[in-house]
Amino acid sequence: MIIAQQKPLKDIAALISECNKVMLVGCAGCVTVCLAGGEKETEIMASSLRMMREVEGKPLQTITYTATRQCDPEYIPPMDEMVKDVDAVISLACGVGVQYMAERYTDKWVIPALDTKFIGGSTVHGEWVEKCGLCGECILHKTGGICPIIRCSKSILNGPCGGSQYGKCEISKDVDCAWQLIYDKMKALGKLDKLMEIQPPKDWSKSRDGGPRKAVREDVMIG
Repeated sequence: MIIAQQKPLKDIAALISECNKVMLVGCAGCVTVCLAGGEKETEIMASSLRMMREVEGKPLQTITYTATRQCDPEYIPPMDEMVKDVDAVISLACGVGVQYMAERYTDKWVIPALDTKFIGGSTVHGEWVEKCGLCGECILHKTGGICPIIRCSKSILNGPCGGSQYGKCEISKDVDCAWQLIYDKMKALGKLDKLMEIQPPKDWSKSRDGGPRKAVREDVMIG
């Protein structure tokens, strides 16, 4: 899941200081789950921006809408009529959603209300932790389901460094050594022999080099 956090409200307010009417668009996907940009957060932000402007003596009109997903173009057209007479669009989605909104409404200033942070999951309510580095070549079957790329502070592929002690990373006593976790898991699985296989240098071209990545499923494409 994509994890995002709201930008400071004062920063968003400053960006729309010359606007009279704005549209705030939430997303019912990942950012709803991480409590950053769902319908509730969208309505709260709209209300907060209106109150700030009332105090300044410069009333602000807002309209709100929460898309099923902003990262899928098919869910954006229902907003076409609503967007027509606004001065700016504030997107409470990940960076993908912001870009799709900007591509659809080329004559509108689209403002990101969130900072897209990482791919992760929930540990307890209100807390999320990074789990995947989007490296493009998953090796979790070799490491007991524990990602060394993102969970090892140094992204080491062939065992621990010399800085870990008592199962903790040298950067902080609160950070588990990923390779200790990997060792313990592979031992429990009876697959320690797999850790003796030398991993080649990471092919980072599958991660980011060469421009934006694309995944194509020709078997499900239409037309």
